[in-house]
Amino acid sequence: MPPIEPPNTFTYADVGATRKPGFCPPDFHPLHVRTRIGEGEPVFRRASEAVLTWEMHRALGVGIDATADRAAPEVDVTVTLAGMIKAPCRVVWTIEEPRRAGWAYGTLSGHPECGEESFVVDRTGDGTVWLTVSAFSRAAKWYARAGGPATRGLQHAYARRCGVVLRRLSGGEED
Repeated sequence: MPPIEPPNTFTYADVGATRKPGFCPPDFHPLHVRTRIGEGEPVFRRASEAVLTWEMHRALGVGIDATADRAAPEVDVTVTLAGMIKAPCRVVWTIEEPRRAGWAYGTLSGHPECGEESFVVDRTGDGTVWLTVSAFSRAAKWYARAGGPATRGLQHAYARRCGVVLRRLSGGEED
């Protein structure tokens, strides 16, 4: 039987590793979904704000209970899915630069998965605005393990939906 994690501790060793492009620890599943949001500085500013203030997540229809109105290191966030599944996390890093903005959170004890996920908006040299959702994870609860590949499929669908919702919120291109 695996050891019981004390409350509010991270459930994985590589805290902050989503900053490293392409990094995935052994025995974890990688996720990388990049979605074009639109073009220009106003779209970038609006998309960045929606990501940093939880607006994108709330617009997805998930519950967000955060200890701050804006993502910042050490902010605790509990995501509630389908009104039943509670997923406690903690923000591990943020970035706010002229052409990049976003954050990552890591799973805490009680989360159905184990790992880290980042949400980063960037504006490339030609002015195109992108959302990149990157993660590494593995099942932590029995029901996440039972879902197997279907669980990973849902994670990819969720990441793609983040892009669709952010495009709408930021006034980017239509689907």
